[in-house]
This record gives sequence, structure tokens and C-alpha cells, in this order.
Amino acid sequence: MQKLPGLGEYCERCLRTERWGGSVVLMVVDAAFTSIGLNYFTAVVPRVMEFNKKFVEKGRIKSLSDLAGADINNLMVVWKNKRSWTVARDVASYLSTISEDDKLALRTWAKKSSLERWRENPIGAVKGVGLVTYQYLRMMGGVDTVMPDKIVKRVINGILTKAGLEPVDNDIEFIEKAEEIASLCGYKPIELCWMTWLIQAEKGITRMEKYSKILTKI
Repeated sequence: MQKLPGLGEYCERCLRTERWGGSVVLMVVDAAFTSIGLNYFTAVVPRVMEFNKKFVEKGRIKSLSDLAGADINNLMVVWKNKRSWTVARDVASYLSTISEDDKLALRTWAKKSSLERWRENPIGAVKGVGLVTYQYLRMMGGVDTVMPDKIVKRVINGILTKAGLEPVDNDIEFIEKAEEIASLCGYKPIELCWMTWLIQAEKGITRMEKYSKILTKI
């Protein structure tokens, strides 16, 4: 963690639902784009920024309810994957029924959400939303937890193996184990999760350093 100054600040901003300038619309779009597994910083972030410029800043999509009713054909000028937009619209559609205040809607949903019964949750039941996306949305809604994506699992299971412990393959059990490890180490689960992403090196420097200017904006 010492190699990643500023990590705590980024995590706190996430837990306060203040990423992307506090725009829950952009958080939902981010999660929907991220769900198909492309590189976050080189593929997802630039497209979310483009969506923000073309739709949010111009007032075409100002709220979750606007996103829920948007024409996917118009949205695909920014991102060609129709499945991602379907996920974004369906998630926005449900959240907009909770409150007209987008931030309150996401935080209310996240607070009431469950890990163990995630598939029974209205968001978990959205076609295209896997456990990774579900956890990502919970984190941006204020839940201090972990996403069981391939990088996080590789790093954490590597730590377990080096400690002479068995790696954990089951996603639910992995999340619980990662939360336990974070607690034992004196860190928040979300910090452990973000650490595994940002400590990764690209061309010899950590993502934290390489994308430092972007991280302050998202």
C-alpha cells in the first residue's frame, strides 16, 4: 500500500458515491462498459468520457431516468457493444424507481443489497450483470467490499499461496476471504481491491503512477 500514495483518497471517493464528479449516470455506464472485460484505462475510461461530453454535458442525458429511456441506437455512437447499453439502461431503469435523486437511489439500493443472495436482487437479475459488476456497483454505492475479477483473484490468491494457504476459487467465498484478509491487515476491503489493480505495471510503471491524472477525475 505504501507504493500507492493517494489510494485511500480514491477509495473514499468511491464509497462516498463521488466518482466521476458525483454523476451516478457515469458510474452506471462505467460499470456496464467494464462488464465486458476490456482494459479499463485504455478502453473504458476514454469512452465514458466521450459519453459524458456528448450526452451528459450537453444535457441529453441528465439522470438515471433519462438513461433508462435513451435510444440505444443513438448511444452506440460512443460504444458499439449493444449488450453494455442494455445493461446500463436496465440498471438505470431499476435504480430510478427507488428515488428521483440518483445518488440516493444507488446508495439506498447498495445499503439493502446482499452478497449471498445477489442473484435474487433486482440488479443481480439484470441480464449481463455478473457478480463482478454487481459488486462494483455496490462499492460505488458505499459498500466496503471486493470485486472478484481475475486480477484481484490472481493477486489475493497468490498472497494466500505464498502464505501456505489454499487459494479460493468460489467467488462468494473469495470475497469473504479477501474481506477477512483486509481486516487482519488493517485495511478496508475496497483498498485491497483497488491496490491489486493499481499496483499492476504497464511499461515498467504502476497504473497508479501512469494514470494519476485520470484517477483524480474519475
